[in-house]
This record gives sequence, structure tokens and C-alpha cells, in this order.
Amino acid sequence: MTGPAGPTGAAVPLAGAPVPVMSVRRSILLLGVLEAFGPLSMDLYLPQLPQLAGTLGTSAALAQATMAVCMVGLGVGQLVAGPLSDRYGRRRPLLVGVALFAVLSLACALAPTIEVLLAARLLQGLAGSAGLVITMAVARDMYSGAELSRMLSLLALVSASAPIVAPVAGGALALVLDWRGIFGVLAGVGAALLVLALTGLRETLPPALRHGGGLRRTAADFRALSRDGLFLVIVVAAAAGGAAFFGYLSMSSFVLQDGFGLSPQKFSLFFAANALANLIGAQLSRVLVRRLGPARLYLIGELATVTAAAVLLLAVFLDWGVAGVLASLACFLFASGVGGPNGTALALGGHGMRAGTAAAVLGTVTFTVGPIVGPLAALGGTTALTMALTIGIAAAVAATVALAAARPLLARA
Repeated sequence: MTGPAGPTGAAVPLAGAPVPVMSVRRSILLLGVLEAFGPLSMDLYLPQLPQLAGTLGTSAALAQATMAVCMVGLGVGQLVAGPLSDRYGRRRPLLVGVALFAVLSLACALAPTIEVLLAARLLQGLAGSAGLVITMAVARDMYSGAELSRMLSLLALVSASAPIVAPVAGGALALVLDWRGIFGVLAGVGAALLVLALTGLRETLPPALRHGGGLRRTAADFRALSRDGLFLVIVVAAAAGGAAFFGYLSMSSFVLQDGFGLSPQKFSLFFAANALANLIGAQLSRVLVRRLGPARLYLIGELATVTAAAVLLLAVFLDWGVAGVLASLACFLFASGVGGPNGTALALGGHGMRAGTAAAVLGTVTFTVGPIVGPLAALGGTTALTMALTIGIAAAVAATVALAAARPLLARA
């Protein structure tokens, strides 16, 4: 077995006693579900957002903000959970994060006001971030090279199933539970995952490979990232792409249910179909990347994304109805799936020893910029035009920046 990548990205043998390896199928399932904390936290109660706003007597913008603050927590928490796992090992910080996620989900279910719910959702996101970051670290501890790539692809298949299953399950649960009951279900999911992690997840980072971290080392990593022009450009594009995606995520339930009259169940089916389109786009990218290269596929995906956003604007302006909006949103999610993985690969390609820090920066930016832009855009009212403009402007910025990042790489190819 090999350990984390060295400065050039090559694998470094693990020191000390060999790390126990879980069965492949069990580890993929467990780590994939742990990585799905983000989608589970968002998508399971997404059909209930309008009901939540009515129950707590608040605005649609503040109801959407319950998603925004959770995403902020999921993003910022990665900068904490990752270094902690390097210092104390993977298992302890992950178990603490899962346990807190369960407790805070229950706090969300019992929240008496929108202010308490917003605070609980922020803390819930901070706890859930451990699942996003540490599962990647565990995978890197266990595998290297081609085997690591295969492991991450399989993890993506498992974790990407959450946005497909969660909204459908949320729509079904909406028939018998209110939004408080949905958060109770999330608390139960967290408790079940804690039991599974306690019994099935072993430590993969030996004490000999742990380090104390410190501000000096962290500052050096950030300085190195700040000198990488390609990395910075892709970070900006990722921030804009996150704003476009969150505009869709936070506004679509109001637009399609209140504006076009879809039931929570029909909306859930549509949302699951879009998640499937995103997954298909990512798998198409995996098939084509050896032939076309990540830079070309990244650019193709970003240009296709802004094209789909432009079609969405036309669908709204020309009143193509719900079918036109649904079709253009599906194309938007499909194109996002094609471009996203390649942007990440380009950003992390030159940072072997700093891959965790670089990934945390990308994740933090993606999870925090979008949740800020979405509620601000919805202050004037959540309409189909507001959603289309938010997605279109953000996607245009992302495509413009992506073009600046990819063209020099294509010229050298």
C-alpha cells in the first residue's frame, strides 16, 4: 500500500505498520455516503421550502437562506476539518463531525424561529464538512495512482446518487411529514452513519505520518497557491459556477411550484432527473478525457453551460412554458457535469503536497460565494426571470474566466 503523494505527485510508501484495509465494496459505500452530507443536507427538505417559510412566518429569501448558511458551513468547515485530520488522524475528527451532524439536525427540527434555524443550519454545515474532506483523505491514504483514480470515480458514483434519491425521497416524505419531520429523518441518518463509521471505519493515517501543522506551514501553502495563475483563474470560475448552481438550487422549488404549479412530488422527480443529467455529464467526461484532454473538455463544458443558461433566458422571455424551463435546466446541469471535474483536475494538477489545501480552497469558494449571491438576488422576489438572470450572469462570468484559463493550455497542447 502507498500513502499520500509527494512533492511531484508520486506516491510515498506508508511508514510503520500497514494500514488495515476495509473491503472495497464496504469502503466505497460508506465513504460515498459520508461524502454525500452536502446533498443530503440540501435536497431532502428542498420540496418543503415553501412550507417552511409559511410555518415560520418568514420570507422566501430567508427560507432559501437556510440552505445558504448550511452551504457556507460546509465550505468553511473544510478548512478546519482537513488540517485536523492531518494532525489527529482521520477517524476521530470524522466521528465527531458525524455525531454533531446528527445532534444539530435534531436542533433544526426543533427550531422555534427562523433565526434559531439559521444558526443551527450553519453549525450543521460545519459538522457535515468533515464528511466532504476526510473521505477524500481516507481514499488517498488507501490508494495511489490509477487505483486512487478508480476509487474516486466509484465514490463519485455513490455520492452523486444522493441528489437523485434525496429529492424523490423528500417528495415522498412530504406526503406524511412536514419540514420538521424531514430534519428528524436527517438526524436519524446521521445517527445511523455514526454507528456504521464506528463499526466499519478504521484509521488509515498512521501516527508516524501525522504532523502538527501550524500557521507557518499553512501560510506557505497559501502563498504557493497564490502564485499559481491557473489555479487562481479556476477558483474565480468555480466561484461564479457555484453562484449559478446555487441560483438554480435555491430558487427552482419556488419557481416551479409556486410559479408553474408543480406539486412537491413532481418537483422532486424533476430535480432527481437533473441530478441524473449532471451525473451522466460527469461520466461522459470520464470517457472522453483521455481523447480530448482536461483543458479542452473544461472549456467545452463551460461554453455548453453558458449556452444552456442563454436558452433558459429565452425560455422565460419568450414564454416557452414549464417544458422549456425544465429542458434548459436539464441541459445546464448536464453541461456542468462535463466541465466541473476537469476544472478541478487542472487546478490540483500542480499541487501534489498541497492537494488537500488546494481542494479545500476550491470547495470553500464554491460553497460560500453561491449562497451569498442567491439570497441577494432573490430579495426582489423569486421569479423565473430572477432565477434565469442569476444563472445566466454567473454562467457567463464562469465561461469567460474559463476561456482565459483553458486557451493558453490548448495553445501549448
